[in-house]
Amino acid sequence: MAGRISRRSFTKASAASAAGLGAVVRPRRAAARVVGANDRIRVGCIGVANRGGQLMTAFMSHDDCEIAALCDVDGGILGKAAARLDGRAEGYEDFRRLMDRDDLDAVVIATPDHWHALQTIAACQAGKDVYVEKPLSITIHEGRRMVEAARRYERVVQVGTHRRSSPLYADLVEQTTAGRFGHIAVARAYRLSNMWPGGIGRAQASRPPADLNWDLWLGPRPERAYQDNIAPYKFRWWQLYSSQMGNWGVHFLDGIRWCTGETAPSSVCAMGGRFAVDDDRTIPDTLEATFEFASGRLAIFGQYEASGNPAFPTGEIELRGTQGTVYIMTSGKGYEVVPERGGQFQDSQPRMEPELVEVRGGNAYLTALHARDFLDCMRSREKPKADVEIGHRSTSMSLMANISLAVGERLDWDAEKERFTNSDAANEMLHYEYRSPWQLPSV
Repeated sequence: MAGRISRRSFTKASAASAAGLGAVVRPRRAAARVVGANDRIRVGCIGVANRGGQLMTAFMSHDDCEIAALCDVDGGILGKAAARLDGRAEGYEDFRRLMDRDDLDAVVIATPDHWHALQTIAACQAGKDVYVEKPLSITIHEGRRMVEAARRYERVVQVGTHRRSSPLYADLVEQTTAGRFGHIAVARAYRLSNMWPGGIGRAQASRPPADLNWDLWLGPRPERAYQDNIAPYKFRWWQLYSSQMGNWGVHFLDGIRWCTGETAPSSVCAMGGRFAVDDDRTIPDTLEATFEFASGRLAIFGQYEASGNPAFPTGEIELRGTQGTVYIMTSGKGYEVVPERGGQFQDSQPRMEPELVEVRGGNAYLTALHARDFLDCMRSREKPKADVEIGHRSTSMSLMANISLAVGERLDWDAEKERFTNSDAANEMLHYEYRSPWQLPSV
């Protein structure tokens, strides 16, 4: 059973798998099992630390779902996850072995960002539906290929922007897009955390833990020595594997896009740097990105990790309308409307009534709802609430900001061609060359 597999047996299994599969994910169109109304949906979870463990909890809360397989490159983490299931799920170090199982209907992917594209496309080709955590991808090119794979292989692909399953957000979107708060000319959100002075710390290169397959963790990214402030979670502060713009920005920018009915910005400008925190990070501790939309509005996302005081009176997203300003509370627990008053040369009377709406909610609750939507769509074959195209557009905004920061330019964006129109250097960053022998599968 997976919960009792030792590191030695994992190593042997991985070696046998690598010998049989090679490092390139094999394109394979499998016949997908049709899930009946009364069938239990069998799921394999790839990446079971931190967010992966939370997703296990969310899927386990639904009686019509069974977690039948687990995968993680860290044997210790895999063992702990398997113990939660009393050994009922088989464990794997190499995700390709899990993909080869024909008795799995779907996979849940919560690996580091640089793995999402390879694993999602492989799952689609294997005839499996996919729940993949945000950000969808680490490059814009990868994201588009993931959309293409989902469409070609007719797969349900849900992205983990779980606010899309919030009833409160859905109700609020009806109001914002109907113009109840007037024209929303500015929307803002922030990631706030005072990590001064030490941040993620400084660490020397060292041997990886005995239970960790470090080479497989790196995957398509360049070979490098292990450091204990990279894995398992601190990869979020290393631009090769993730970013806080992607980690947090995607959530908030997705909410802003939804509330304003926007598809994509026409331009972006990001500024920032490592201004205060002394650690090994390769992303900024202070960053602000401004997006302009052709419809006439700005979206602003700030990543402030050298100061943590609130940016708003309340809430996580601010929508500044001409009639009223809406503050959406954390995890969609409610919202507050502050009426606008006329300013210079205008009538100073309130333009609408104040309002406070609070509902049951929270990240765990919304994640369970999001998992429910995915499972329901597996049966109906309808697009889920955070369909892969939606996730791709929101992820692209964060990746565009990272590119703007890297090249030091305001960038103009062609949303149809998904290319920058004013920077060859920026277009070169739409993708990167994978470390041999990993390849992005043909779709």
